[in-house]
Amino acid sequence: MSKFEECIARYHKEFTKIGVKRVSDELLRKVAKGCGPSIYNADACKVATSDDKEMARVKKSFLIKKMGQKDTAKLDKAIAKVADKFGAKNRNKFRAMFYYMLTKELKLEKKYK
Repeated sequence: MSKFEECIARYHKEFTKIGVKRVSDELLRKVAKGCGPSIYNADACKVATSDDKEMARVKKSFLIKKMGQKDTAKLDKAIAKVADKFGAKNRNKFRAMFYYMLTKELKLEKKYK
């Protein structure tokens, strides 16, 4: 199994742990590929939701730059909602999963077609 496939399998397990039952494998793979090599780096592969700078970076780099969204309160609400789904004590907030959930929350799946 390739490293990429191992990551995808890990994400599916983590989704199950946080109660997300339906995951589009096709979209998850596209989001993970979009994250680039960061998914293989122990530090970069996770999102630190308790770090305001990290949350600002997710908003600016992913939602605004990559996904073409305008900086609105809607983005902040989506980020907070996704962070809540993971739970404060969950240390496995994988970036690809976080971005996948943001994509679904904001109904931006068409950006990956």
